[in-house]
Amino acid sequence: MDEDYHQAIESFTTLKDWYPFSRYAILAELKIADAHYEREEYAEAIFAYREFEKLHPRNEAIPYVIYRRGMCWYNRIDTVDRDQESTKKSMAQFNRLKEQYPESPYAVKTGDKIEKCIASLAGHELYVADFYLKKEEYRAALKRFEYLFAHYPDTEEGKQALKKIPVCKKKIEKK
Repeated sequence: MDEDYHQAIESFTTLKDWYPFSRYAILAELKIADAHYEREEYAEAIFAYREFEKLHPRNEAIPYVIYRRGMCWYNRIDTVDRDQESTKKSMAQFNRLKEQYPESPYAVKTGDKIEKCIASLAGHELYVADFYLKKEEYRAALKRFEYLFAHYPDTEEGKQALKKIPVCKKKIEKK
């Protein structure tokens, strides 16, 4: 199956190179990005989708392109103890899609994915804040807990942060 997508990339690239002004060349650009996505070559897919959007900003497939870029980042989300850059970029794409194309069927698909992104970001903040608390770096922990509650108050992590803020303040006063 992976070999089929590799062959598809080659075929679509050839079509695009031989017939650059054909109406199928635009479709080939999109299908190249899709093939990279299916092969889980997310960096290449992100680049191809971004180039497609840059070259064809008014194309009817743009909501799909934004969604797939978001999914490329989404599929790269790691555990809460890791860097959250993919989570932030995924959420940015999904929010952009909802703002620019709220009626798109792709915008509807983003709801639960945005929730997962929020949970991952909140989980990361709680993880770091708890780390500082264990290391007795109370000021750093306090800042993280306050940030967590300010930005993600409706999450379970936000509720935990609210409980830990007074603990940090008492520990700071004792020092």
